[in-house]
Amino acid sequence: MRVGLLTREFPPEVYGGAGVHVEFLSRALAELVDLDVHCMGAPRADATAHALTDDRLGDASSVLHVLAADLAMTAAVDGVDLVHSHTWYANLGGHLAKLLYGIPHVITAHSLEPLRPWKAEQLGGGYALSSWVERTAYESADAIIAVSAGMRRDVLECYPQVDPDRVHVIHNGIDTALYHPVPEYDVLARYGVDPDLPSVVFVGRITRQKGVQHLLAAARSLDAGTQLVLLAGAPDTPELGTEVERAIALLRKERDGVVWIADMRPREEILQFLTHATVFACPSIYEPQGIVNLEAMACETAVVASAVGGIPEVVVDGETGLLVPYDANAPRDFERALAAALNDVVADPVHAAAMGRAGRERAVTAFAWPAIAEHTVEVYRSISR
Repeated sequence: MRVGLLTREFPPEVYGGAGVHVEFLSRALAELVDLDVHCMGAPRADATAHALTDDRLGDASSVLHVLAADLAMTAAVDGVDLVHSHTWYANLGGHLAKLLYGIPHVITAHSLEPLRPWKAEQLGGGYALSSWVERTAYESADAIIAVSAGMRRDVLECYPQVDPDRVHVIHNGIDTALYHPVPEYDVLARYGVDPDLPSVVFVGRITRQKGVQHLLAAARSLDAGTQLVLLAGAPDTPELGTEVERAIALLRKERDGVVWIADMRPREEILQFLTHATVFACPSIYEPQGIVNLEAMACETAVVASAVGGIPEVVVDGETGLLVPYDANAPRDFERALAAALNDVVADPVHAAAMGRAGRERAVTAFAWPAIAEHTVEVYRSISR
């Protein structure tokens, strides 16, 4: 079976969970099917890249440039047996290929535009276009793979025209050979993180979805001596970046030990931060699964996370970390509960270490990429008969 995998992100241009998913899924899928990867951005050796800038469109909305890349993808997958698209950025390419070539289209649901209204801040009127693309593709897809049971519920609620039998649950995975505890401390020292003091670590983009503003508010109530380490960059908008920068500046006036690394760091450096954290914080207000929690768990670090979306399917409350209820109508309550949970974990390092060990065991046994790829191919075969 020849499969065309359509995605915006692909190494080395990976900035979010969907990109991480595609990176590792494609490696495992290539062992099972004849795989052609089509991505957007700069040329690379292991995928066919389609430019994200079309000179004919000039300074038009970035969404139009994405849709032009989708047209190029559609033309390029002529001859494949099936197309599999990831995120709205590539959904149109998959949908058009289905119509043009009469082949099945599979979508992996990493997030949903109706549940991310803040994207209008970033895309303006382009948000209406991205929403239209996603809805059209989802309602016509032959199969949809949701990365969690929570995500499956969201798909069916947002798009009631979709047949529930077409929506399958296959979780995100983790490569525990790449994500594992490391003994080195040199990167921490370079950025001023004291390995002898407890630390709360956050890794993620600066987007309202990830809840970094809630974490900054909660950090005002962290116990004295606890460091807050933020690996947070790539803001959705300059305005949001400025908002977070100001919040960090105010927090630094109130307490010591606030470390902010604003540029995206390589995996080798992130492993040190995850390994030597007392606790990893995931304050997301929307998260289909939250692959970053798996990365922290694989590094034997306890997780405190919001109980939204698919996170409870990854983090076992009281066993691999603590879950904090989130209510959009009571953000201050969430921030207080988040601070309390973080303080509880920091105050009991023995229990924190035990939750970290249980987290790695869960990552190894329940979220391996080869099994995820096999389940994905089963979906392919079920719609190709």
